[in-house]
Amino acid sequence: MSPLDGVTVVSLEQAVAAPYATRQLADLGARVIKVERPGGGDFARHYDASVLGQSSYFVWLNRAKESLTLDVKKPAGREILHELLVDADVFVHNLGPGAAVRLGVDAGPLCERYPRLVHCTVSGYGTTGPWADRKAYDLLVQCETGLVSLTGTPETTAKVGISVADIAAGMYAYSGVLTGLLQRANTGTGTAFEVSLFEALAEWMGQPAYYTRYGGEQPARAGAQHATIAPYGPYTTGDAGTVVLAVQNQREWVAMCRLVLGDESVAADSRFATNPARVANRDELNKLFADRFATLTTPEALDLLRAAGVANGRMNTVPDLLDHPVLAARGRWVTVGSPGGDIQALLPPATFAGSEVRLGPVPAVGEHTDAILRALGRTDADITGLRATHTV
Repeated sequence: MSPLDGVTVVSLEQAVAAPYATRQLADLGARVIKVERPGGGDFARHYDASVLGQSSYFVWLNRAKESLTLDVKKPAGREILHELLVDADVFVHNLGPGAAVRLGVDAGPLCERYPRLVHCTVSGYGTTGPWADRKAYDLLVQCETGLVSLTGTPETTAKVGISVADIAAGMYAYSGVLTGLLQRANTGTGTAFEVSLFEALAEWMGQPAYYTRYGGEQPARAGAQHATIAPYGPYTTGDAGTVVLAVQNQREWVAMCRLVLGDESVAADSRFATNPARVANRDELNKLFADRFATLTTPEALDLLRAAGVANGRMNTVPDLLDHPVLAARGRWVTVGSPGGDIQALLPPATFAGSEVRLGPVPAVGEHTDAILRALGRTDADITGLRATHTV
């Protein structure tokens, strides 16, 4: 058994945020029917062709789903959608501004028609308010929330290297669906909720927001170092490696000076005695440690950091992640199917004792259309007619 066996999700989804939420539901055993445009399908299928001719985004976000091509702008397409919703538990969409209302699939009419439905809307800036009609993409939201102003070096800003706004929204949509299902189990009635990319990432900006509001200025950009904790960041070793360390408290700071620097008196130096002092004197602090690490090999540096009880690691690349010993030793890589052939995928971070994770294959565009339509009672002749009108 999987935790969400018996739960059916219908999703009008594209790109990243909503597909990320529903993929996690699929991993937990939910049946996820992904509604795609006839023809090309989800435009994320065409972002790149790096995974056996397929998009890296799409194969990451869409395993274990059923793909139904359906033009919901056409009356026959909307009829099929509503037939699916009769038995659905969850409806998710991240349609463009105003599209859900035009199609009649916004929360009001659907929850009235299907009172047990958990309805999830993923939007850019919310479906109300002054920016309800604006499109939102990940980089735009990173900029609007101020995240990009914190990321990079003192000289230049940089975006986060992954789709962090989409991922944030997808995580809240996922947890919101689970919360809605729990509420329905307790009350017998469904619910509706909305997650916007902007508000999801604004929540993740909580610490710098508090720091700025009450400290008077926002954290400075510090490259790969922590903006408000020191020492916390990368240092180059004598064999051209890079170690990363994170001092979190005074005990670790004293041990770091004693065992790594070999000079415990530095811990009491007024320039470095407290974390705010170390941040204020970061350049002098970094020179001390840069000079010391330059005399050590990477293994020697890591051994000293471990002896001091200071958290540490290496500055890895993506290929290093793929071969990471923790992922290998814990059996986190598994094989899933895809239209282009078998690919490697990571198990979801949360796995449950006594439950199976359902890592089904990545679907081809419309792969399950005929089977879904037949289950709804359509004949082969009906399906041929729907294809002739480009409804499916």
